[in-house]
Amino acid sequence: MRYLPQTQNARKDMLDAVGASSIEDLYVDIPKEAMVDGLVDLPNHKGEIEVERAMSALARKNVAAPDSPFFLGAGTYFHHVPASVDHIIQRSEFLTAYTPYQPEIAQGTLQALFEFQTFIAQLTGQDVANASLYDGSTATTEAALMAMRITKRKKVVIGTELHPHYREVLGSYMGNIEDSKITDGLESIDEQTACVIVQSPDFFGNPHKYDAWRKKCDESGALLVVVVNEIVSLGMLDSPSCADIVCGEAQSIGMPMSYGGPHLGFFACRQKYLRQMPGRLCGMTEDADGRRGFVLTLSTREQHIRREKATSNICTNQGLCALAFTIHMSLLGEDGFKKLARTNHEAACYLADALDGVDGVSVINEHFFNEFVVELPKDASVVVEDLATCNIIGGYALDGNRLLVSATEMTTDDDVAELVHILAEIL
Repeated sequence: MRYLPQTQNARKDMLDAVGASSIEDLYVDIPKEAMVDGLVDLPNHKGEIEVERAMSALARKNVAAPDSPFFLGAGTYFHHVPASVDHIIQRSEFLTAYTPYQPEIAQGTLQALFEFQTFIAQLTGQDVANASLYDGSTATTEAALMAMRITKRKKVVIGTELHPHYREVLGSYMGNIEDSKITDGLESIDEQTACVIVQSPDFFGNPHKYDAWRKKCDESGALLVVVVNEIVSLGMLDSPSCADIVCGEAQSIGMPMSYGGPHLGFFACRQKYLRQMPGRLCGMTEDADGRRGFVLTLSTREQHIRREKATSNICTNQGLCALAFTIHMSLLGEDGFKKLARTNHEAACYLADALDGVDGVSVINEHFFNEFVVELPKDASVVVEDLATCNIIGGYALDGNRLLVSATEMTTDDDVAELVHILAEIL
């Protein structure tokens, strides 16, 4: 109890308020094997120098993406981030309030968020975008919840292969909504459907057209939600402007992978759904002297004001990540963004052709952007482990013999040659 300020009586009062009989009741949804039994296995206290040495030794055991051939995607992608991005985000102009409720002292942050929204709206072909969400999975879930509020329905249909983490988060949220349901496929769309979620490119790398989904949504009164897991793909593929809501993950622009986070969720929709959109919204206005200024607008949607009537439980945004995205996109420009997309696609095509030349390996996808599935002659998880022993991060093992691989502008011809050489030896 030395680290906990609450008394036993205070703890009991809090447990009674939430209907739990003990602290352990709060963790019933966590698998037992994931729970720590007893004290954490850590050494006794040491001096700062000793701790630094120990932590550095542990860090040297990691293999980072720049250290070896890297073909792992599956929702987090290895892209180049210009050094200028990190430099600019640390300039004093942007070191304003993280929570910009007082616009007079947060114009730098607010203007950057406004420009971020503009980029997202332009990329997605939508009327309006918010000032970011936590990540792609929560953005997808917020899209489904928004569609349920608009349509007054509780059924969500998954149209294409959705990222499994996104589906898991969606299931966690909807598991607490009475009578809600998640189903799959075009044929399951009916008059009870709130929205249809179409990821493109899907988790297996397949891009999709939206015509059939749009038609089915129009017939049933459901909303069409398009999820974009790899935002760079919007530099080549058709803009999902026909959708009602477009959301997804923007980590690929401005942010390193950072061992899986932080990420940057984006969210855009049609103008008529603006007031149901979750998260913050930055708007441009004029002060009493006619000077342009930026403010958070429509704030009555937020839970710090409306509580249970708010549009979502999102009460903040990824401000620093959105700033990094905005700076990187500003440096790329439209032509640079399209060139980046082409470079990614060309790298993936080169990788696919090379892998097709390995005995026993075949590319499954007919079409793809920078990620695709290959069929191997042996268990994919075993192959991934074998490649790792050769200092190659070979991809994401799917079920059985299927392997999901990715290529970006960071993938060199030498990387591909080394992968092909090692694969030929271990298969």
